[in-house]
Amino acid sequence: MLPETCGSSLFLALPDDVFSIISRSLSPRDICNLSLCCKSLRPVVDSEKIWLSQCDVVGILPARDLVEWRQGVSSYKALCRFLVRVKPLVGIWVHQNPELGNVVYVMPGFVSVVGCRIIPQELGPLGIEDGPILWAPVFEIIGDLYGSTTFLLHGREQGSDYFYPGSVESVERNCNVLLLEVEPREKGNGRKLFPNKNFANHSNEDISRKVCRSNIGLSSSQQVLGQSEAVIPFSQLAFGDRRKLLETITGQVRKKVSDSVSGPLFPRLREDVENFQKDVLLLLLQRRSLLLQMYRFGSDHDCTDLKASNEMPGCPTELELNDIRKSFDRSSSCSNSLNGDDGQTHGNNRKSIGGYFRTSIKQILRKSGSVNGGRAVSKFNSSSSEYRHAQLHEFLKSGDTIGLTLQASKVKLSSYRAWPNMHDTRFALYKLPMWVPREDQEYAGLWGGTFGWPPGRPTEDKPGKALFFLLLSYEETEGKRLLIATKILEGTHYVLHPNGSAMFIVNIDEPSLDPFPWDSDADSHPVNVKQALMGEGIANGYGFRYPGSKPGSLFIIQNGLLAFIWKESRAVLTLQRLNLQELLKKGERVPALPPIPNFSYLTKSYSNVFTGFSNTSTCSSSSLRQKHI
Repeated sequence: MLPETCGSSLFLALPDDVFSIISRSLSPRDICNLSLCCKSLRPVVDSEKIWLSQCDVVGILPARDLVEWRQGVSSYKALCRFLVRVKPLVGIWVHQNPELGNVVYVMPGFVSVVGCRIIPQELGPLGIEDGPILWAPVFEIIGDLYGSTTFLLHGREQGSDYFYPGSVESVERNCNVLLLEVEPREKGNGRKLFPNKNFANHSNEDISRKVCRSNIGLSSSQQVLGQSEAVIPFSQLAFGDRRKLLETITGQVRKKVSDSVSGPLFPRLREDVENFQKDVLLLLLQRRSLLLQMYRFGSDHDCTDLKASNEMPGCPTELELNDIRKSFDRSSSCSNSLNGDDGQTHGNNRKSIGGYFRTSIKQILRKSGSVNGGRAVSKFNSSSSEYRHAQLHEFLKSGDTIGLTLQASKVKLSSYRAWPNMHDTRFALYKLPMWVPREDQEYAGLWGGTFGWPPGRPTEDKPGKALFFLLLSYEETEGKRLLIATKILEGTHYVLHPNGSAMFIVNIDEPSLDPFPWDSDADSHPVNVKQALMGEGIANGYGFRYPGSKPGSLFIIQNGLLAFIWKESRAVLTLQRLNLQELLKKGERVPALPPIPNFSYLTKSYSNVFTGFSNTSTCSSSSLRQKHI
């Protein structure tokens, strides 16, 4: 096709800056397809300015940060590929257990995204803005030279920090569940995380998967095994088998965190200019390079140019199934420390890989006579527990190796007042919907606060104030427009209110005539109340899981504070809008949990489990704090 007829001459005549502005209205897929229309357009489409503009459109990073991230990738196109893939992960993820924790915020790191657990805690006299927020690392997803993804789970065992490398199997655009799983793979294919180097081919591959109904629910490496062979998803295994496989994988692929990779996961705030430049140019870039080398070669020593060789050694993130099967005969004993299939085990003792699989084979043989040749049967065909789940040996037949994977999926979830109803036996985190404030819903979003007035001020009998995170959302019920404050984090020592409960609900169309009880704030400035609304606040009425409510009023104060006051008790909960990313950047890092509970702690608990693993009595204890470098 001639340039005059295809219109490419018009684009070629445009200055790069102008075409870069025009390209902001196109998607990465559109730009790749444009390069396929005419060969003469390829140099224009591959321009760094075009892909820098696309990186900016993704919206994860401000433009000034993109320049630093560019140092770690081959091009802005590669950076855009990474940003597009991880964007759905950024946000707040939760689990219902334990009641005091499991709020994980995923935020940008350095050519990476980092999952950070917010530790239940009390705040001192400095309050939320100036007091350090305690957090622990959960996982990292790092972009390599070409924009492909690398998954590293964090955990702590026997007083040492470890990485547990794996792969990112899939990230759906509107994902709401993050799953930690084990996946069988064909040898040599398990590392193909992003096989195609342009967005157009990758998108076509995604489309073809959607067309093929038989592939629904299967990962890409499972699909390459062929349509004729039945593939068993990890989720169809019994809970005990899933837990044991995860324990086996994490116990074998773990890498101890050395001093060379123990640095910061993300840069400091830019206000600290000197330290910010030091973090970006030295520590963060060096740490990322060492982590990628560790992921690829199993070691962070003898640094090798990652671009130099196409020969891949044995993958340090996978286990050979042949070796595992051989361990059946070598094993002579088995640990009896597991608590069955309920998964509620608290011990951290490692089970031998041979002993575990020896036990599994015995269970399989006992059941094989009644399972019709050992094939998995539908869990809906029988009420007997032994027929409800797929068999472990059938799952392991699907590949030559097994490895740790992270999957971000879109599933149908019910919810109550913005809190999702969760599965009790899935190693999963659930994404909370975040409403962008607008003119008719200006208070939507994440808020943090404490009880008492002035906000956060300690008293003689209470030196610290419990930190609460609330998600404010709007709902219309029976013609009433409601503002609902859903609790997602509580900083007490023993939980007082269940996760997902409404701390207060107000009718935004019903003014309150109650006066605000105080005339001044913490700085002795006069309090200017903009608006007061009638509502109800949580109270002990029907038990822990189904609390009652008592009348109160929400006061909207001029300086950006919200204060809900219970009418009878005069208790006051004061809130301020949070920028969680900034708080974490100036927060303090504390030790993580063991790897699997660190991802999602499935054991029901009403006390602070995060202090128990650190052998401390309180989150504010100095022994729990590990200064963020």
